[in-house]
Amino acid sequence: MSKPAALVLDFGGVVTRTLFETHDLTEAALGLPAGTLTWRGPFAPHEDSLWRAMQADEISERDYWMERTREVGRLVGEEWFAMETFVRRARGADPEAVVRPEARAAIRIAHEAGVGLAVLSNELDLFYGADFRQRLPLLSLFDAIVDATYTGILKPDPRAYAAVAEALGLPAEACVFVDDQARNVAGAQRAGMRAVHFEVRDPRRSFSEALAHFGLALDLPESNAERTAHA
Repeated sequence: MSKPAALVLDFGGVVTRTLFETHDLTEAALGLPAGTLTWRGPFAPHEDSLWRAMQADEISERDYWMERTREVGRLVGEEWFAMETFVRRARGADPEAVVRPEARAAIRIAHEAGVGLAVLSNELDLFYGADFRQRLPLLSLFDAIVDATYTGILKPDPRAYAAVAEALGLPAEACVFVDDQARNVAGAQRAGMRAVHFEVRDPRRSFSEALAHFGLALDLPESNAERTAHA
């Protein structure tokens, strides 16, 4: 199999840290006491029954986040009926603060090596708002952004993967797709793409795996937390 030509990334959870990882930023943005938000999804599934229900396909991912949206809205004395309200209120102040350092490094490494870059998202502007994208200079390095906010075609629909390949001007097999949801990874593989299941608990390993498809390495110093974990 020949070397691929483009790296296609999901946005939320891959480029940006999950809402599970940024409770401190959310609490500060919403004026909530530190430690108010305790649900942590994949980081503590035994403590999050709603997450376990989603993983068991008893509820959808959107059902999970709508319940969390309503829950957080009530904490600030409001009724929130759309997840974009939650995301924009929690993340609108400083987009750069929620970008993964591993993502920033991997994107720049790929760009400098001449690898094509694309985002394939189910709800980039819907959840974050178009102004969020405009305030994130890193996205200027991308050759294409395909967002179901506008196309109405959600992963893992095969048309979503076809659309991003077309936007890049490449066949599907020339793309490496990265997503934190297994169903979307499987959809990419069915569409003919190489795919990496992004592990939110180990972003360094996931981005290293993605870059390895291009013969590239993730050059990023270990954080203090990673050094402790590996000691």
